[in-house]
Amino acid sequence: MARRSKVTINDIARHVGMTNMTVSRAFQDPDKVKPETREKILAAARELGYVPNAFASHLRSRKNRLIGLVTASVDNPFYSEVIKAISRAAEQHDYTIMLIDTDGSPEREEVAIETLLSYQVAGVILSPVSDDAAYQPAYLDRLRAAKLPVVMLDRILDVEDFSRVVLDNRLAGRLVGEALAKESIRQVLVLTGPRGSRITQHRLSGLKEAYDSAGIPLMLEQRPGDYTLQPAYRDMADFLRQSRAPEAVFGFNQLITLGAMRALHDAHVSRDDVLVAGIDRLPYADIFDVSVPCAVHDTYRAGHEAFHLLFEQIKDPTVAGREVVVSASLMH
Repeated sequence: MARRSKVTINDIARHVGMTNMTVSRAFQDPDKVKPETREKILAAARELGYVPNAFASHLRSRKNRLIGLVTASVDNPFYSEVIKAISRAAEQHDYTIMLIDTDGSPEREEVAIETLLSYQVAGVILSPVSDDAAYQPAYLDRLRAAKLPVVMLDRILDVEDFSRVVLDNRLAGRLVGEALAKESIRQVLVLTGPRGSRITQHRLSGLKEAYDSAGIPLMLEQRPGDYTLQPAYRDMADFLRQSRAPEAVFGFNQLITLGAMRALHDAHVSRDDVLVAGIDRLPYADIFDVSVPCAVHDTYRAGHEAFHLLFEQIKDPTVAGREVVVSASLMH
């Protein structure tokens, strides 16, 4: 079956016997076209199945209202509230979000930035695939050359010239550590993100600080992962096969904690035997009468702050970059 070609302004002009300029004006500046002429053109457009090129019109208007949002994984529930907050704030200011999920791939992240630059977005909110200090993607120079407003969110690159919204990861680790120390727990299996991740390092430091302050010795075993569920499940299951269950398991984000809980369940290990704690709220856990001490951040606020930092730079490109830190609190 032959592919149907797109209907163009030229097709409509030929159909109604008018110039391309008149037809184009009927869509872009309808007040300058007689009502009967405009109606004839619109009727022909409906008949021929014409769909206006919104992006082309967008560029012609010279008033770009697109904002790029690049995340490493929309599967991570952490980002659902973040995206919701950014979308709502953008809508209030008449901006539209172009969301790109890189699925943790540096190559896809590179393509995402190139795509957003080609769309001439007004700015970019970026949660990169890695926050390892050694990760310096090539697209940084292109963003700088384009003088494009950029705000980093949660994971940040080791650069000084972009605004950022970060979580207080050291505090989050310390809050969970204090909860574990209060229960006189000494042996903790810590399921983390990558070893080189500064988020991992700060959360780990906070945990150790809590035990140092409490004067309780900590026997810690770290199993690094990638902040997703499956590696956490695998590492928890492997640990249970190789040794006795630990006194406590500390998951460094929501997906890691859920992966650990699934592995414990599959191994028939009772929650009474292993205390599970984590960072990020576990959604709907109360429905199943599951109580997990968690250090939580206001993720909606994180998204809201990211948009407003970006909006500041869009309005005034000379404004200095800023950092907003979102605190943590302990929930049971």
